[in-house]
Amino acid sequence: MTTRVHAFCDDALGDLDSVGVAAAVAAGHISAREAAEAAVARARQLNPALNAIQTPDFERGLAASDTPAAGILSGVPSFVKDNTAVAGLPTDQGSLAVRSRPAAADAPFTEQFRSTGLGVLGKTTMPEFGWNASAEWATLPPTRNPWHTDYSPGGSSGGAAALVASGVVPIAHANDGGGSIRIPAAACGLVGLKPTRDRVVPAAEASSMPVDVVSNGVVTRSVRDTAHFIAGTQQFRPAAGMKPLGLVEGPSDRRLRVGVVLDSVTGAPTDDDTRAAVLATVDRLTALGHDVVTVPIPGDAVRFMGAFKHYWSLLAFSSHHFGKQAMHSPDFDKSLTDPLTRGLARSFVRNAWRTPGAVRTLKRSEQVYRDAFTDVDVILSPTLGYVTPLLGHLNPSVDFPVLFQRLVEYAAFTPLNNASGSPAISLPLEQTADGRPIGVHFSAVHGDEQTLLEIAYELEADRPFARIQD
Repeated sequence: MTTRVHAFCDDALGDLDSVGVAAAVAAGHISAREAAEAAVARARQLNPALNAIQTPDFERGLAASDTPAAGILSGVPSFVKDNTAVAGLPTDQGSLAVRSRPAAADAPFTEQFRSTGLGVLGKTTMPEFGWNASAEWATLPPTRNPWHTDYSPGGSSGGAAALVASGVVPIAHANDGGGSIRIPAAACGLVGLKPTRDRVVPAAEASSMPVDVVSNGVVTRSVRDTAHFIAGTQQFRPAAGMKPLGLVEGPSDRRLRVGVVLDSVTGAPTDDDTRAAVLATVDRLTALGHDVVTVPIPGDAVRFMGAFKHYWSLLAFSSHHFGKQAMHSPDFDKSLTDPLTRGLARSFVRNAWRTPGAVRTLKRSEQVYRDAFTDVDVILSPTLGYVTPLLGHLNPSVDFPVLFQRLVEYAAFTPLNNASGSPAISLPLEQTADGRPIGVHFSAVHGDEQTLLEIAYELEADRPFARIQD
């Protein structure tokens, strides 16, 4: 029997999204303090069932809500993921090996996040260093999916997605180095936009990466929340070198040419439920007047996936062997890293000679990806290779070769956007027979978040997203 949990009730937050909360605060119907108090009460009620909060910071968050920052979402309570610095809080990267000291200052992205008016009530859970696509640990209780608590919430932004889907807050920070915004959005029935590389302030670790694969963003319950957030970030720092992005407020009259990809770069077939979700979306797009055509996977899929897997291992090796420097954690103890991190690090050591070729392949993927849009406006695909699994399926204690293959097949569709730096969005368009969300994925050419948001608005209006409280 499905175990569904949520915190929606008749309090200051009600069932409002972020735009609704900000409007209520601006109109004086509620105060930012009342919104924050409602979120804290919801968090205290629900977190024992979800395990989605890494570090609560309720008292400081409540105090700050008395004078909320100005911004497009002023007065809305939220959380930041545990891999991004918040002044006064540790940044433990979801790992028992890290014992970080409270950050002296906000990360640059945290400043941008706050500039939209969002308040911070603490930090959310994530799997160790973000390597896993499920918020699980070898020796600690997992974060649970509020739609069905026996199932994974996805990862790595699993805690953020669980809090937003369950109604604790309407919006939360997430970031994406291989799908970590879009994967939990798909698993938890949310909107998850991975922006174009450098659309928002880069992650702190970006400058040390041979290929910057990480983008910051949010997970939300409505398209307009995502649109307002990304517009707000541009007021803080407009993105250089790409088309300006203002506030996208609804669908476009323009009809699109949509390319469809059903099977992933791994060669593993997409599962029946996920395949059916994409085909149902094709039918909806066709009925709405869009031109839908089948297109091939961009570029050499086998070579790309091999390169990305190696790069994944390289980053894990760096965290495992240089954790004191990389995590700014003088007490870092690599013997406490989990089996997935250690397995990835060993894989890198065995294949270190592949590094120059892998980096070249990933850097070339930007042009390969751009070339795929010569005849289509967007590409439609599954977000995931299969619907979100039961907890344990992706636990880091699973034998490494088995786990790694499961992860590669699960997260097969999302990494190309990270390597190429392109934007993509997961939308909660379908469900399994027992009511678990299925995400459907749209990708666009670099800098074209506007088209992604417009098609998202259109599909949301055509059939509103399922609500956990119904």
